Amino acid sequence: MKKYCLSLLSLILAVGCMVAYNIIGAKVSPDGILVEPFFLIPISCIFGFIAIILALVAKTKECICKKC
Repeated sequence: MKKYCLSLLSLILAVGCMVAYNIIGAKVSPDGILVEPFFLIPISCIFGFIAIILALVAKTKECICKKC
């Protein structure tokens, strides 16, 4: 479990960004401008990709070390 710690942290951050985006929501200001926290969507995707890559690296290291 310890080897997947960084991957799990990245996954939690990705889910947290998506939850925050949905909780904050979007509003239309009185002058007709859409106000939304759009920056949370790409940040969530980046953390998700980081989590996947770190999990694959940890799994690959585990498979390579078992063959030795």
